[in-house]
Amino acid sequence: MAHPMGESGSGDIRVEFDRRVKLEFHGSSISSDGGLLIYRELEDALGLMRIADKNLSDLRKGKNKTHLLLSLFRQSIFGRLAGYEDVNDAEWLSRDPVMRQIVGGRAVEHSAASSSQMARFETELLEGDANLQALCDLSGAWIDRLSARQPLSEIVLDMDSSVSPTHGAQQGTAYNGHFTCMCYHPLFVFNQRGQLERSSLRSGNVHSADAWQDVLMPVIERYRAIDVPRFFRGDAAFANPELYEALEAEGYTYAIRLKRNAILNKHIAHLMTRPVRQPPHRIWRAYADFSYCAASWNIPRRVIAKVEWHPGELFARVGFIVTNMIQETATDVVAFYNKRGTAEQYIKEGKNAITWTRLSCKKFRHNEVRLQLHALAYNLGVFLQSVDLPEEVKGWSLTSLQTKLIKIGAKVIRHSRYITFQMAEVALPRSLFARILAAIQRLRAPPLAI
Repeated sequence: MAHPMGESGSGDIRVEFDRRVKLEFHGSSISSDGGLLIYRELEDALGLMRIADKNLSDLRKGKNKTHLLLSLFRQSIFGRLAGYEDVNDAEWLSRDPVMRQIVGGRAVEHSAASSSQMARFETELLEGDANLQALCDLSGAWIDRLSARQPLSEIVLDMDSSVSPTHGAQQGTAYNGHFTCMCYHPLFVFNQRGQLERSSLRSGNVHSADAWQDVLMPVIERYRAIDVPRFFRGDAAFANPELYEALEAEGYTYAIRLKRNAILNKHIAHLMTRPVRQPPHRIWRAYADFSYCAASWNIPRRVIAKVEWHPGELFARVGFIVTNMIQETATDVVAFYNKRGTAEQYIKEGKNAITWTRLSCKKFRHNEVRLQLHALAYNLGVFLQSVDLPEEVKGWSLTSLQTKLIKIGAKVIRHSRYITFQMAEVALPRSLFARILAAIQRLRAPPLAI
């Protein structure tokens, strides 16, 4: 009988360029995600899953529970961290040796949860009001746990919205003219470490700042008792007098972009004539600093204007920023605001590494759950960046950590007393791996004095 192309009579797969090469597949003993073990150590050092286990409720009835709630939650978070955004991947991930070790319990000797079990966990067990609220709060609780080991010297909050394209008749989908697609329109708040403080899924046609209170105010409340400088940045979508007043009442220093209008333009009319002796190959910048009170504002506020003339462009580029930064110069205020672009980079990282725009459930509530799971996976991923890492990996982005650290091939060998993972040394040699683990160990809470 003729064998399929590339297969030998013994069942091995061969390649034509060198017939000595045989390919074998051992799904239950070889993993492509060996670096997840580092993140499992990080999670254990901070006790993140213990926080989740304390706050989530297992509403399943009866004794027929193959996997504990915590095991299902671990599989959901670590699977996303490794780039498997869909529960369909759980079928073969359930046999992956690294995933089984991370999940723990009966999965170590048998298998982790199947696709159907994970689907029921995410769309039935977590969609209840109490569990969904707990999921929304978990990001902040995890960040607080890390901050307890690494105290904050300041708090900088960046708020921004993003787009999550939808397909088909998904609940809450709507056309967004700015993004020119059918989508959801989630809202995010990040801190200066790139950690996602809170997020919310919204319908696709809402304004960028819609329901900002539901996302921002719980974060502000968490940090209310911390005596450190506190800052906020936002683009023109968040130029809202109610937001200004809330930030001022809470002692936040803010810089928020303003949209141009006729009155603001009058304040910079003297800067809107192209400089006569402007160097032809250099950008010419000028700043204006004035007090302004819009009709909807309760008090006048400081406004900074930046005017840029670029070579080869007919009109100037103009930007306005409203701020309560009193002592800083105009250039310092603009420089502070411009760092808001890091929030856009964090959103991009979440899309590329965690694929948090993959919200493919039909029900809006199920997609709310998925967004929160994506957010937790993202935070676990970036927590490693806050560790005192070796210089060789300190500047790695989440995408780089995923491709160079998480995606390490590993072969498992089981003995009566030990489980050995033989790790591939490619992008990360043994010595560097050990130094990362040592840095994680320093995060562990000191033992209690007896």
